[in-house]
This record gives sequence, structure tokens and C-alpha cells, in this order.
Amino acid sequence: MNTAFYDRPVLEVARDLVGCVVTHSPTSGVIVETEAYHDSEPACHAFVGLTARTRVLFGPPGVAYVYRSYGIHALLNAVTEPEGSGSAVLIRALEPLTGLALMHERRGLERIEALCSGPGKLTQALGIGLELNGSDLIRGPVRISERPPQWRSVDVSAGTRVGISKAIELPWRFCAVGSRFLSQPPGRVSVA
Repeated sequence: MNTAFYDRPVLEVARDLVGCVVTHSPTSGVIVETEAYHDSEPACHAFVGLTARTRVLFGPPGVAYVYRSYGIHALLNAVTEPEGSGSAVLIRALEPLTGLALMHERRGLERIEALCSGPGKLTQALGIGLELNGSDLIRGPVRISERPPQWRSVDVSAGTRVGISKAIELPWRFCAVGSRFLSQPPGRVSVA
């Protein structure tokens, strides 16, 4: 992956991230669910403009925007589009790949399907915290890499985002069709 991958419209990047691999050594997982957010719509943090909290969203593409949700969970996002445009892709769910014993320990769970089946769950499982806000997703320490061979032709569905109260009608959630690791069933979907 390179900066050019992220320097594109957020909806394209959100769809194309499905099947890619998130690694925070020694743990990793395949992205099976994403959501797009853009400063043109009110569910995006950047909708309010440039603030201390949103400055990373308006920065260069290919960096991590990590924020705390509901005062509990750190959530991982990939900043997209040219610098000055406030947009990012929320990484919503992963299919665990490596470091499963550590993920189980961090999450306190046995069922593999539940380890990374939500944005707060996956950051806990991979040990991703707020200190990684603004870090480079190409060089790390959190890295997103290209789809492995078995994920190159993944079918992706598009549907409405979950857990928000604004712009809920936008079909900006992207899921790997048939994945058992999603945060929620796809709901209203179409093939993207």
C-alpha cells in the first residue's frame, strides 16, 4: 500500500479496504467491514470543521485517526482524500489472522468470531490505543497492507452505517459478503 491508495474518494477506499490486512505486531486480521465518513455529511467528526480533535482528519491521507468512542473504546480509522478534505474510513470488523492467543487474552473471549467483530473490539484485540492517533498506516506501527491472494476477489456489499443518528440513509458501510466476523448482519445491502 502507498499514499496514493488513500488519496482517493473515501467511498472507493472504504470498499477497497475490505480484504486488506491490519497488523499491529504480533496481531493481525483481514478487514471484513468498513464505513466511510466525509466532512460533507453530519455523521463525520470533520463536519464541524478543523478543530484540535479533527486536525488528523484534515491531514495527509494514509494516517490513522484514532479516537475514543463513548469514553470507552479507541476506534481505528484510515484518513483518505487529499490533505484539507476531512474524510476517513472506520475499520469496523476483522477476521483474525495472527496472534490469536494474545487477542483471546486481551478480549477475555473464547469464540473467534467475537474477537474483532466491532470497531472497539478489534482495537482492544490488536492493542491499538489513542497514542497511535496520527501515526502512519504504511510504515506503522499499525499497518494496513494489500489483500492476500485468497482475498483478491472478495465480493463486497454496500449498506447503511450502524451506530449513528445522522445521515443514516447513506449506503456507506461495506462488508465482505458471507463473512461470519461482521459487527452486525449487513441489513439493507446491494453489491458494490
